[in-house]
Amino acid sequence: MPRYFLEVSYRGDGLSGFQIQDNAPTIQSAIESAFLVYFRREISLTGSSRTDAGVHARQNFFHFDWEGEWDQARIYNLNALLPDNIAIRSVRAVHTNAHARFDALSRAYEYVVYRSKDPFLKDYGWHFPYELDKGLLDTLAAHIRLQTNFESFSKRNTQVLHYACQIKESYWSREGDVWTYHVEGNRFLRGMVRALVSTMLQVSRGNKSEAYFYGLFGQDQGSQADFSAPPQGLFLKKVVYPGHIFIDQAIVKDA
Repeated sequence: MPRYFLEVSYRGDGLSGFQIQDNAPTIQSAIESAFLVYFRREISLTGSSRTDAGVHARQNFFHFDWEGEWDQARIYNLNALLPDNIAIRSVRAVHTNAHARFDALSRAYEYVVYRSKDPFLKDYGWHFPYELDKGLLDTLAAHIRLQTNFESFSKRNTQVLHYACQIKESYWSREGDVWTYHVEGNRFLRGMVRALVSTMLQVSRGNKSEAYFYGLFGQDQGSQADFSAPPQGLFLKKVVYPGHIFIDQAIVKDA
């Protein structure tokens, strides 16, 4: 049966995360419900990257199997059935063994922090009204690129076989009072990006030492990172795939 990748973007506020849950609104349940209403048939979506409740995504993917060719005009009809905070961006034909989760080469996140009160950023960032040390944050972010063991930055009770992650990019940018942390890697643990951000900010504020931060990597995990960063500041920016899995390779570039 032909397989397709469905590209979606969404605001996480009012949703209980990405993956379907009992008696809770999620991105997956909303899209599967829209398919059921429009086509009067059920589909099963497999997601690329799970995001927690309140986390946003500029780009995320599902894959699904569908008998026959896909009419792109259906995207308009499905979007009309979806809530305003979820939008299907594209549906792309892929080879039948392509997998939205396991074929991803990397995932990129952004976390937005703003120091001055801003009503337009309240739902899309963390109001952190303290002095920040850009040089120190840059040093901490650069250290992250050199690490592979992120167990201290993972929430407990997660069903993972290991805590190794390969970080491709890790840096801070600033525009006025808005600070953004950028990170890209092959995989991320549950709560990992928010823990990296909040721990770095605690060091910058002077509540934690640099030695404490460096010591969180590669130890026997007797201590954990700071997990106080709220979800609304986190955005899944993109998921990168090898171009050869797409039947029309021109629409996606290799990493």
